[in-house]
Amino acid sequence: MTKIKMIVGLGNIGNEYQDTRHNVGEWFISKIAQDKQESFSSNSKLNSNIAKVNIAYNNVILVFPTTYMNNSGLAVSKVANFYKIESKEILIVHDELDIDCGQIRLKKGGGHGGHNGLRSIHQYLGTNEYLRLRIGIGHPGHKSKVSNYVLSKPSVEQKKQIDIGIDNAICFLDDIINYQLESVMQRLHTK
Repeated sequence: MTKIKMIVGLGNIGNEYQDTRHNVGEWFISKIAQDKQESFSSNSKLNSNIAKVNIAYNNVILVFPTTYMNNSGLAVSKVANFYKIESKEILIVHDELDIDCGQIRLKKGGGHGGHNGLRSIHQYLGTNEYLRLRIGIGHPGHKSKVSNYVLSKPSVEQKKQIDIGIDNAICFLDDIINYQLESVMQRLHTK
């Protein structure tokens, strides 16, 4: 039976990016580590910051790539190869422009939708057969504004909505780890 063994929180490394919309994936895994009272360790060989946690009686590796967003696939593939984790056992958590701020969607496979982190992961893994937890950050209205938007901090109200969405998604984490996808999608997508 398939289970999630690795959760990757996408984002950019560095204090200047830590609180930006593009780093909501990193916010998600940091919240898990905090809840589990675990901390991240730097692993330069795997181009990642890594924490090991137990979720629903399963050992799970939390990964924050230190390669910057556009080259996330390098870190994801290195960690997956090192720990012998198949793509279907990976959950990628990332920001999503096309979902309202704070809304959460779970998706299996699919295209990268212009997201450079996902594009890199597709390229390095050679497949899109992994789970994605999409955290809505809203859209700035025009594609010319997207780059500045994702690399800027959300408003206080948007941050609150995103934090609530992350907390809601974490409530479903046991079922996500155990691949109860239809049940999670049904409940998560109606929140």
